[in-house]
Amino acid sequence: MSMSRTERGPERLVVIGGDAAGMSAASQARRMKGPDELEIVAFERGHFASFSACGIPYWVGGEVTERDQLIARTPEEHRARGIDLRMRTEVTEIDVGGQRVRARDVESGGESWTSYDKLVIATGARPIRPDMPGAEAPGVHGVQTLDDGQALLDTLARTRGRRAVVVGAGYIGVEMAEALINRDYEVTVVNRGREPMSTLDPDMGRLVHEAMEGLGITMVNDAEVTKILTGDDGRARAVLTEDAEYPADVVVLGIGVRPETALARAAGLPLGTHGGLLTDLAMRVRGHENIWAGGDCVEVLDLVSGQERHVALGTHANKHGQVIGTNAGGGYATFPGVVGTAVSRVCDLEIARTGLREKDARRVGLQFESVTIEATSRAGYYPGASPMTVKMLAERRTGRLLGVQIVGREGAGKRVDIAAVALTAGMTVDRMTALDLGYAPPFSPVWDPVLVAARKASKAVRQRT
Repeated sequence: MSMSRTERGPERLVVIGGDAAGMSAASQARRMKGPDELEIVAFERGHFASFSACGIPYWVGGEVTERDQLIARTPEEHRARGIDLRMRTEVTEIDVGGQRVRARDVESGGESWTSYDKLVIATGARPIRPDMPGAEAPGVHGVQTLDDGQALLDTLARTRGRRAVVVGAGYIGVEMAEALINRDYEVTVVNRGREPMSTLDPDMGRLVHEAMEGLGITMVNDAEVTKILTGDDGRARAVLTEDAEYPADVVVLGIGVRPETALARAAGLPLGTHGGLLTDLAMRVRGHENIWAGGDCVEVLDLVSGQERHVALGTHANKHGQVIGTNAGGGYATFPGVVGTAVSRVCDLEIARTGLREKDARRVGLQFESVTIEATSRAGYYPGASPMTVKMLAERRTGRLLGVQIVGREGAGKRVDIAAVALTAGMTVDRMTALDLGYAPPFSPVWDPVLVAARKASKAVRQRT
């Protein structure tokens, strides 16, 4: 006669990964059920849990002075809440059929199996390291975890030279370039795209290019890194492209990240075209009732294009964790998808985008009108008004908003939230022109720049129709 769940003791929830998605899921599951109903075991291979990866460039640059400011909750605080968080412990295998995971103590090398009733995979993403000579040499750094940030700071403290090369000009590359400028380094950014910030259309990326050069950063676009040269000591000394050699005392990789899904792949779990785990709306791994996944290791639905995409952002990871923890704890929640909102900064230049770029729209077969306007952040006569460029895409014939990009000074970046809400609501640009936004001269012109762009886009759609 089989025992009931009560007779066998509490269910066990195992979480792989101790950062945003994993520990949000564990914490939410604990709120749903106490230790007598649900045992929670979490594995984290690094030295830190529940930290802000987004804050690492500002820590490296010195704007955030203490590493611990980036830690939302310590392992001790998690354990005090009834979560068995095991640090410096790496899961090396998932046995789906046997409902267990194999974990290795990073310090001792000892291995053991832990069974689970429910499993959460929150393994995050890893920095892309180019497949080329020298990519693994000392002095070459990816920046994804607090361990990575600490390793980079240790290198900066030991390095006598003041020349840095950043490979890649996405969000991480641009933010790290600024951080190194703040550390008084001579910075060169080598970027294979036409302009920095490939998440923007090139015409908007050009504005970022000009701002970066204004900071004293040397921008090298349309350049593919072929090799990282090393010195007699084995350390990185230069970055080589087909056309030139750029001396470097430190190299930072800002090429982007890939989902960390080697464990999931080996276990036979379903992956998408971008290498991320595929889940349903409840963040449950497709085809597996008792396995959930969230954070940078999953693919999510783009609500504008209707396709799956990989978006590595802490905002989504924390939401995923809340949804997973609720469902694993016996409740019900869903994560409907994203519109692709992101915001960044290069010194005082704010960079924001949401929705589709021109090439995204073309790729999914959408025809569109594209407009660009220049406006100011405040009423033109009010002190501190600064220029702002807004680009807007609207679907031809329907006028449905497809995407917005904004580059400008103070007050530019967070304006993208207006567009993010409009995209989520499926609004047309004509409908947007009537939005009742807050107005006073210190905050915006009478016509907010986003609404000026919506008016121009609406006119373009009507003329085309």
